[in-house]
This record gives sequence, structure tokens and C-alpha cells, in this order.
Amino acid sequence: MTEIAETVRAIVAEKAMVDLAEVSGDLPLAALGMDSLAVVETIFAIEEAFDIQIPVQGGDVGSVDLSTVGAMIRAVEGLVAQKAA
Repeated sequence: MTEIAETVRAIVAEKAMVDLAEVSGDLPLAALGMDSLAVVETIFAIEEAFDIQIPVQGGDVGSVDLSTVGAMIRAVEGLVAQKAA
């Protein structure tokens, strides 16, 4: 697993207040008991950790898929790669 994936999983586990072992790639954030406030806090923490901006439009997360932990990891990897380019 990449460093990005591990960091995202750790942030999700912290914000969801669950053990890291419970955070798997195909798990929807809602299955971790995360409400919309926890998801927003997670987004802010990820943005800070990677110095990226996750595009938000009108309160929704634009074209970025954050429906599952794996989707969130892929989105962050893509945004980090864009930043590096």
C-alpha cells in the first residue's frame, strides 16, 4: 500500500473514531458511521496533510468521488500527482 493510501486510511480512522484495521478500500464512509460533518473534517485533514485542494462546488464534492475509502485514496493520489506535474 502506498504512503498516500496509508495516510488517508489513518485520517479516516481518526475522524471516524474506529480502529485502522476497520478501514478498508471498498468500505463506504457511511459504513464507518461518518456523518457529513465527519466527512468534511476528513476532507480538511487530507487537504492539510497533502497540501492539496479537493474541489467543492456548492457544498458538494464536485467531480471527485469520495464515496468509499478506496475512491478517496484514488482521488487524493490523482490530486497529488496533478500538483507534482
